Amino acid sequence: MTDPDIQQRAARIKLLALDVDGTLTDGQLWFSDDGIQYKAFSAHDGLGLKLLRQHGIEAAIITARTSPVVEVRARDLGITHVYQGSRDKRASLLDLCSKLNLDPLDTAMMGDDLSDLPAMRICGLAAAPANAHPWMDGRVHWKGERSGGFGAVRELCDLLLSAQGKVDFILDSYWPAP
Repeated sequence: MTDPDIQQRAARIKLLALDVDGTLTDGQLWFSDDGIQYKAFSAHDGLGLKLLRQHGIEAAIITARTSPVVEVRARDLGITHVYQGSRDKRASLLDLCSKLNLDPLDTAMMGDDLSDLPAMRICGLAAAPANAHPWMDGRVHWKGERSGGFGAVRELCDLLLSAQGKVDFILDSYWPAP
């Protein structure tokens, strides 16, 4: 059972913004000898993000690093709001809110470290994966039980869908009554 304050915050979310390294991935940075960057993403997180979009919640990526694989993953998931190389994630989130005509309180953001805090501070629901840096504790509204890259984003997606009363509909579409 989730705290009533978290449920109330989650119920109003119209946009989920995500950091990449440490949130959508486990935070490790893999490079080939020729400088190509590799990242591993969770399929569970991907389905959660697709379900959000199918049920009226937009998704966005806001990351300080720039990586072609992030573009590929975003395209695969149908995420069109991608801010790479963002040195000011708060400004990026405010820009996106302006473009989508959203109040920042109608947004959630999941991040794992200090660079995410300024954007998270203006959100209606600031969330962190279980393995977020300890300095995030007490500064986020909700911290999940799963680690970044291992279903943390799916856990948050499920929370949002549950708070907005979408879970029964989703389950019925996959497991209809006989």
